[in-house]
Amino acid sequence: MDDFIFAEEQEDDINTDDSLTWKLLIVDDEKEVHAVTKLALRDFEFLGRKVEFISAYSGSEAKKIIDEDPDIAVMLLDVVMETDDAGLKVARYVREEAKNHMVRIVLRTGQPGQAPERDVIVTYDINDYKSKTELTSQRLFTTIVASLRSYRDLVSIESNRLGLERVITASSDLFSTHSMSPFVHGLLMQLNAVFNHTQNAFELSSFVAELHANQICELELTVVAAQGEFAGSEGELVADIIPKPLKEVYEEAQQTNKLIFGEGYILYYSSDPDQLSTLVFICGIPDNINAHDKHLIELFSRNVQIAYDNILLSQEIEDTQREIVYRLGNALETRSKETGHHLKRVAHFSALLGRLAGLSDQDVVTLRLAAPLYDVGKIGIPDAVLNHPGPLDSEQWEVMKTHAQVGYDLLHDSPRKVLKTGAIISLTHHEKWDGSGYPNGLSGEDIHIYGRIVSLVDVFDALYHKRCYKPAFEADFCTQYITDNSGTAFDPTLVDLFMVNIDKFMDILKRLPDK
Repeated sequence: MDDFIFAEEQEDDINTDDSLTWKLLIVDDEKEVHAVTKLALRDFEFLGRKVEFISAYSGSEAKKIIDEDPDIAVMLLDVVMETDDAGLKVARYVREEAKNHMVRIVLRTGQPGQAPERDVIVTYDINDYKSKTELTSQRLFTTIVASLRSYRDLVSIESNRLGLERVITASSDLFSTHSMSPFVHGLLMQLNAVFNHTQNAFELSSFVAELHANQICELELTVVAAQGEFAGSEGELVADIIPKPLKEVYEEAQQTNKLIFGEGYILYYSSDPDQLSTLVFICGIPDNINAHDKHLIELFSRNVQIAYDNILLSQEIEDTQREIVYRLGNALETRSKETGHHLKRVAHFSALLGRLAGLSDQDVVTLRLAAPLYDVGKIGIPDAVLNHPGPLDSEQWEVMKTHAQVGYDLLHDSPRKVLKTGAIISLTHHEKWDGSGYPNGLSGEDIHIYGRIVSLVDVFDALYHKRCYKPAFEADFCTQYITDNSGTAFDPTLVDLFMVNIDKFMDILKRLPDK
């Protein structure tokens, strides 16, 4: 029988599992309409999911439900309820105030003259208009199927949009990482943020590996960072920790340089002529993942590899830059008959004291790279002065003092931040807190923080180690000298930080002794 039969009916218990049902909101002030709608759709199923009926008997009740449940798929909406236009007000509220553009709104009215179809369909953002007299059970079925198809497609489009947005956001966060230590942590955190939403949460594990030379100088892929089930495997060979069933896949990836998406895992190997070979392995991905999320994972994984390659290039540039600075400094130290790890200690001391003083991470890195340039101006000092075995006379001392300005002149016009910082350090590391230093007699905080830091740690290290003009002094003598000159030669705040953390500075001395 194709016509509706209006009769009283008890509300059935409905399965409310969101993953198995489509939510259908019936908005009508007549209970019979609710009953007959449920009767007509009692066996309804679309894409393997049944319908969950939700009832509202007034416009105000419908608004509340819409606010509380954004997952309503279809709304069958009466026009005339507590007021002649209550349904129209609900339609406008859903779109304009609740900002719900997903729910499909089917307007049903028993009084078409009260809300003419042409006017309503143009004025209000609804998806269908039906007169109750024409809406037979078959037509209701057709209307609901068409509405659910539309809703499904909108949800799919929105899911794609949100997924791509998450990939872009996550990739951006990874690309902003310039060091390896936080990279894998960020990778897993962002990968989980991209794919662990609502019903599809899963635990991921991963490791990143790169080529390292073994004891006989053979290059082997070695884990450099790992999380999840691989946590703690840093330093191990990939061949030793990769699951045995995947060894052939691992060998295939090395030959093809392609991303391999298998059952529950991703493996991506990349190498270039410069031997910057890397491997990214991610596992724990569910087997039943849909095609859309699989595509997002592939997209994100490729971005991961690009981000990782960028980190390697950034590290290569930084390592090269640091080595050039050390080699230049070591050349000057060799010329002045000084050997050992003095420059490296000054660099590490400066970074530690800078961090304790509250410098930003970036400024600490820059200071660490630039600190070894503090005496670069000695390149312009004659050997007779530079290597004089005893105290300098007044004329020699005036020559020696010029190295601060010479170093600044060599470096200050470079566009590179490290060299500009080196110029500042060179010019200011012999200034004193009380204004008695050189070359410009600056005092207090007029001396750049970089110069104040390097001044303190350079003197400490020079006192502690033997020089051509002096013997090595005991640690107690060195720290007492620093304390005695607090507020005269050195920034008293930095001296306090130095003394409170002296054990950390002594640890650096132990790690980097003179050769």
